[in-house]
Amino acid sequence: MQPTKLICILTQAARFEESFLRERRIPKHEALQCLSQHYGLPFVEYDEKRVIPETLLRKLPLDQLKRDLWFPLSCRNGAATVMIWKPGDLELLQTIRDILNVETLHLLVALPFDILATIAHHQDLNPGFPVSAGRTVLARLRTWFAGQRETLSRYRTLLAKGRTGLAFIRTGISFVSIALVLLRIFGFGYLSLAEVLLLVSGLVMIYDGFLWYLPIRHLGRKTVEVLEPEPTFGTTVLEQTQDASGVSYRRSDPIAGAGELRNRWNRLSPVQRRRFLAIDRTDLAEERTALAGYRTIMAQTRTGLAFTRTGIAFSGLGIGLLRQYHTGWWTILDGLLIFCGVLMTAEGFQYYLPGRQIIKYTSIGISKANRRQSIWDFMFPPNYRFGGQTPPNDRPFPLRLADDHAPGIWGTTGLALERTLIADRRTIKARVRTMMAQSRTGLAFIRTGTSILSVGMGLQVFFGFGNVIWSCFNLLLVAAGVILLVDGTWWFFPAEKVRKQFPYCYADIEIAIPDYGTLSSDWPTVVFSHEDI
Repeated sequence: MQPTKLICILTQAARFEESFLRERRIPKHEALQCLSQHYGLPFVEYDEKRVIPETLLRKLPLDQLKRDLWFPLSCRNGAATVMIWKPGDLELLQTIRDILNVETLHLLVALPFDILATIAHHQDLNPGFPVSAGRTVLARLRTWFAGQRETLSRYRTLLAKGRTGLAFIRTGISFVSIALVLLRIFGFGYLSLAEVLLLVSGLVMIYDGFLWYLPIRHLGRKTVEVLEPEPTFGTTVLEQTQDASGVSYRRSDPIAGAGELRNRWNRLSPVQRRRFLAIDRTDLAEERTALAGYRTIMAQTRTGLAFTRTGIAFSGLGIGLLRQYHTGWWTILDGLLIFCGVLMTAEGFQYYLPGRQIIKYTSIGISKANRRQSIWDFMFPPNYRFGGQTPPNDRPFPLRLADDHAPGIWGTTGLALERTLIADRRTIKARVRTMMAQSRTGLAFIRTGTSILSVGMGLQVFFGFGNVIWSCFNLLLVAAGVILLVDGTWWFFPAEKVRKQFPYCYADIEIAIPDYGTLSSDWPTVVFSHEDI
């Protein structure tokens, strides 16, 4: 192509991307040489090894530099070396002098996409990505997610402590009920000492259980945000915001060209790949945090149902004693047991519907997540691994090192890939733990249903159909228990099936120690046995 015509095409283009040259079959070096001759200036290309000092970078309005298409490569002793797209713009040159506070400019002509790539490199961004896609910003967001998961983990531990206290209470109720029945049947006699000891032991256990449960009670009412993670494989980015109400985050609008850039994986520079992998790790951290929230809500539900079972034990004991014995001073105790049990049952049962809703929501979410393409599928497509067609140049292939590759830069990218793959495995395991939590919550439904069913059937069998009102009440308890049993079974078995498909617990664990300067077959390994752990 004639130099004059080429210069006209280059300088009058309304848009100028790398595809602009490819579509017109203009070699990049030819365009650079032509521009260099036209302006009488040396040319420069993007080089990821070129990094300007942090002190200079802080002074630069990078968004303005993107619009004006220039970037300083050095600045010292009143002079600056600048890569620029339009070196003939005198007004722009004066603006550059004012920003850099220099008198002398050494200009290097560069293509717009090289300038944008250099700016993005210093912003730690891929071309066209917002500032929120910087690796440092994403690392800060992942740290915030980790803090959220730690907080939710503490909640779940405290809720487990509360459920343990409720187990103490139910055990104490068993002791007290045996002692009271024996005292009311046989009265005071030579065995009363054993009955009193049993009664005192039960009361101590009930008191101790309440000491464990009451401080945890407010956690059951704590609202846990239900997140809806939708990883987009780098085409959108999570953005964190902070205001008077606290820290929150949202997902950015789709980034133009991000999908095309991701699909050209083998043509990306190592640092561009690491940026995409950082976005992937952040998306995976978001999903793990959401799953931790689901597990916490299910833990609240299990704690509430444990409180319900404790209330049922109170009520069942009071109703049985009230119906069995004549009215008297003991009736006050019977009524108190029934009253306390009804309150406890009502308070605990309010967590049933929210828990059931989150189980349904979790099951749908995990099913969708398992159908999404993972980083494993992207990096190691099955048909490539098992002798399928040769992958095109733009698709990933297993990272291989040649003799001429510098292990440093490939090692850094390899470690980023390794961290992302490990994060993907952690996320899969988090899904399995969530399904196991669903299974435990289903069992909590079953245990609560069994308790209600047992009380209803026990009262009906013992007292018979003599009283129509009490018989209707007993049958109502039986029906409620059966409904909970069926509902718990409905959620328990599918979760158990999924859990058994992921046998992540092994007797021995072999871990490869990566050395990206060598082939993976030469990596050393370390084996941990159950005894070592």
